[in-house]
Amino acid sequence: MKTKILILFVIMFYAGVACKQQTPAVPAQPETSVQPAIIKKMITAKVFVKPGKEADFITAAKVMVENSNKEPGCRGYKLYQDPYEKTSFIFVETYDNQEAIDFHFATPYFKEFGQTIADMVSSPAEIKILDIAGEK
Repeated sequence: MKTKILILFVIMFYAGVACKQQTPAVPAQPETSVQPAIIKKMITAKVFVKPGKEADFITAAKVMVENSNKEPGCRGYKLYQDPYEKTSFIFVETYDNQEAIDFHFATPYFKEFGQTIADMVSSPAEIKILDIAGEK
């Protein structure tokens, strides 16, 4: 009986392999990839807001973030809030080059934002402009 079961299993295995639909070989396509734009500059701007002014600051910052993300040469402009120190925020911005940063600083909404938040902040912003290491 065990022999018959083994023979039946072997026959079914080979029948399955023989009946398996063969797919024609498809020549491999060359790999293509889209290279992302090289980001060369980053800005971090820490902003310290007076207690109770967090919501007003976020509202004002949303306009700044939306406008800045539309600028030529801006690759990303985001605002983060410290989950442990709710009055502490940081903008993280990435740009193609110094010219894009200069354009950003010259926009009317950048200047207006500074005036809008002047009474909301508890100390001057800590701004750092960085070259992204390893980028050419």
